[in-house]
Amino acid sequence: MKSFLFHLTMIFNGNEFSNGMNSQHSTSKKSLLLVSSLVFLTVIPFYLFSTSLFPLPSPENDASDLRNKEIVKDCDIFSGKWIPYPDGPYYTDATCDLIDQHNCLKLGRPDTEFMKWRWRPDECELPLFNAKRFLELVRGKKMAFVGDSVGRNQMQSLLCLLASVTHPEDISHRYAVDTKYFKRWFFADYRFTLATLWSPFLVKSRDADPNGHSLNSMMSLHLDQADEAWASEVENFDYVIISGGQWFFRPLIYYMNGQIVGCHNCHMDNITAVTNYFGYRMAFRTAFKTLQSLKNYKGITFLRTFSPSHFENGAWNEGGNCIRTMPFTTEEMKLAGYELETYLTQVEELRKAQEKGRKRGLKFELLATTEAMLLRPDGHPNQYGRSPHSNETVADCVHWCLPGPIDTWNEFLLYMMRREAWRSFNESLQRNIT
Repeated sequence: MKSFLFHLTMIFNGNEFSNGMNSQHSTSKKSLLLVSSLVFLTVIPFYLFSTSLFPLPSPENDASDLRNKEIVKDCDIFSGKWIPYPDGPYYTDATCDLIDQHNCLKLGRPDTEFMKWRWRPDECELPLFNAKRFLELVRGKKMAFVGDSVGRNQMQSLLCLLASVTHPEDISHRYAVDTKYFKRWFFADYRFTLATLWSPFLVKSRDADPNGHSLNSMMSLHLDQADEAWASEVENFDYVIISGGQWFFRPLIYYMNGQIVGCHNCHMDNITAVTNYFGYRMAFRTAFKTLQSLKNYKGITFLRTFSPSHFENGAWNEGGNCIRTMPFTTEEMKLAGYELETYLTQVEELRKAQEKGRKRGLKFELLATTEAMLLRPDGHPNQYGRSPHSNETVADCVHWCLPGPIDTWNEFLLYMMRREAWRSFNESLQRNIT
């Protein structure tokens, strides 16, 4: 296969023929190019992209379907339902020693049914996560999760999924002083770096509460300035998964151009009250603009959408908890209210970024996890996300147990990365043919 690829490359580059050939040879060259291209289109998709790469809508699809980009694009993997999956999770707390938070089973969660569900899209099958394929895709590359602790939650899921193939080395101390919030792992066998860059607001922030920092203390956000904690590090990454959510519900004072432009839940008479969606929108707009402005950034950006919490029996700071042990059905729970508005705010800013990114050849993709996770009130740690000896009394209905439904996010991510690889391959092929 390698010799065939080399031979075809030589044809595309014109190296098979000398410059002194006559028109007859030129005609032969064109004919050979056409025939080789047809062979290439037929053979290579089966070699590089098996049917498990992209879920096809029906078993009647043939090679022509594999060449049709619309087949890939039409399958909406984010609309579907959770179905029972008795095989259980990819890993456990016993097989993965990299879980340093949200290790629910180890911390005493008595039920295990929350680990025995899989997401089934309405239009197709979502392939199981294949760690070897993921690692081959990212060989020699770097991936960063930019955002808050839910982003770190997804990164830890990915660590455990990949550790089934090869165990990474923690190299955080080489790059950061605060190795709790800024982590880097290196998979030496694949020269792959996986990082988390802590930035819960994505923009410059500081404490603004005279009583000091707490879970609900007031903070100031400079909505037109990206947080340098991630912006100064991200330029050389090949994949960036960006996210943000729950931090934007706290009391916030918003600045732009160094001036206060409003606040959310600050209850100050001399400052205009605005909704949290204003700050949320502007933070993502600034983050996307920052990525577009970085001269050497050529990576693919994935927006991982808002992750819902599931507090019941009270608010998070009023004794609320999440004790359910089964998913909701799509009839029981619909995306609506503030969760829908938060999701749409993100998506609107992503669409704008996609349009502007095309001018620079940058790709911004939607990793739409919100609808699926809205249906999983059973997937949170509740009181099983921390040591029983901890003084913390607030239930955790924001993060996700490991293993648990958050592993599905990385099934989505792998699907999207492979789809993007297919598109890039197809586009490159078309350029060479024309």
